[in-house]
Amino acid sequence: MECDTCAFYAYDEDEEAWFCEADMDEDDFARLRSADYKGCPYWQNGDEYAVVRHQM
Repeated sequence: MECDTCAFYAYDEDEEAWFCEADMDEDDFARLRSADYKGCPYWQNGDEYAVVRHQM
């Protein structure tokens, strides 16, 4: 998975760890960790400037 580039991947300073902040329930999380998905259905591009570069 490409969590490092995802908009939902955020650092929690209290826990000192990275977490996925996508809105999903336990069943979705279990399916995501299984072999059913080839890529994360919740992934969003975290690069805010991607649209601007595309328009140039």
